[in-house]
Amino acid sequence: MTDWVFETIDRLGALGVGFLILLENIVPPIPSEVILPLAGFRARTGELNVLAVWPAATAGSVLGALLLYGLGAWLGYDRLHRLAGKRWFVFVSQKDLERGDAVFDRHGGKVVLLARCVPFLRSVVSIPAGISGMPLVRFTVLTAVGSGVWNAAFIALGWTLGENWEQVQGYLGPVSYVVLGLLAVGLAVLVVRRVRAREATPSG
Repeated sequence: MTDWVFETIDRLGALGVGFLILLENIVPPIPSEVILPLAGFRARTGELNVLAVWPAATAGSVLGALLLYGLGAWLGYDRLHRLAGKRWFVFVSQKDLERGDAVFDRHGGKVVLLARCVPFLRSVVSIPAGISGMPLVRFTVLTAVGSGVWNAAFIALGWTLGENWEQVQGYLGPVSYVVLGLLAVGLAVLVVRRVRAREATPSG
């Protein structure tokens, strides 16, 4: 994976950075903590245009987020709510979905903005934003701001660390695993609750 990131950036320059960040939003295992510090280091050595790297990365972030937002909008709250009412749908109940939608209605802007600076969440948060029907312009602006801060910070780290830019992944990698683990536990809890509630409900 790392070798492919190197090759793509060396071949395509700032456009390659934007392309990789777009993919990172859709396929979270592609690590931005490798892409962005490497881009910062390459900019420091003059191999990348320092004025083009950050806009390219942020454009990639926004485009990737819009694709997932579109997926959430296509799925839609009403369709997901109907699915949640089916006995075979074990991921979330209609009540859980209603609670989550209410929270997103009240705090969705903060959730989208802050999640852009949390590994893994920065990708998946676009889907509930689309499901809840967050206005597209608001979603795009919040995504651009949050992603812009994240991208600038890690490009700057790569620039500052120079040849030691890989240290960023060493520090941030465990955080990504912790976030992913917490999400997995949360999903497991929802599934167990849903299955138990279904078993406790008399059929027919």
